[in-house]
Amino acid sequence: MLLSMYCSYGDVKNDVSTVHIGGPAPMFRENLRGWRTTCGAANPGCSRLSGGSVELFAMSYYERRLPHWDKVGCPVFVTFRLHGSLPANRVFPPERVSSGRAFVAMDRILDRGETGPLYLKRPEIAVMVVGAILDGERHFKRYELHAYVVMANHVHLLVAPHVAARRWLGPLKGFTAHEANRILNRTGHFLQDESYDHLVRDGEQFRRIRAYIEANPVKAGVVSQLEEFEWSSAGSRLKAGCSQDWLPHRG
Repeated sequence: MLLSMYCSYGDVKNDVSTVHIGGPAPMFRENLRGWRTTCGAANPGCSRLSGGSVELFAMSYYERRLPHWDKVGCPVFVTFRLHGSLPANRVFPPERVSSGRAFVAMDRILDRGETGPLYLKRPEIAVMVVGAILDGERHFKRYELHAYVVMANHVHLLVAPHVAARRWLGPLKGFTAHEANRILNRTGHFLQDESYDHLVRDGEQFRRIRAYIEANPVKAGVVSQLEEFEWSSAGSRLKAGCSQDWLPHRG
């Protein structure tokens, strides 16, 4: 039943205005050409994913309040958060959030969890969100999942999309928000409309982002060891007896 409901969100479209469609910038083109992702699956079982060579596809760029890159077949780091999870007096303009330092500052505020709801720390909601993330890869083949973590008020993902963002991120956010509101017996905004996304430039950046995602619960002081946190790719993999040695490499 839940799978059919998730699938019904497949045509959800974000309200965006496309300002440019074309190939990647020269820097992206040089950094992406030739690097290969032979990455392990983020779900349990120690299976390995063969991503093949990263090919260059048409890439869309659009803006709402944040800038977004939408590129099928290329790894992207995505963060979305609960509605009202940042203090009203802490404004992060788009030009600042798109920089790594400002993003980390914003993420640290979210990690402290001093403002807004913390619904995602409730086990029944966390397990639903993790299930939806895994189903997006396993059942709907919308992306290749490389890493994830579900924190108390935000979610980090590292995926290589097989479809445009409105076909994978829109359904994921729409379904999880609907289900969470149902579980909580509430209505209204659950997730912030805007998401942060960053196009991964090369294998080294892929490694750093994946490590950043999986270390988030430890750095936030929620647990002391990666495997202790249940709602992450690291926790699932390490509990299944898998090593961490399945990072992408150049070749």
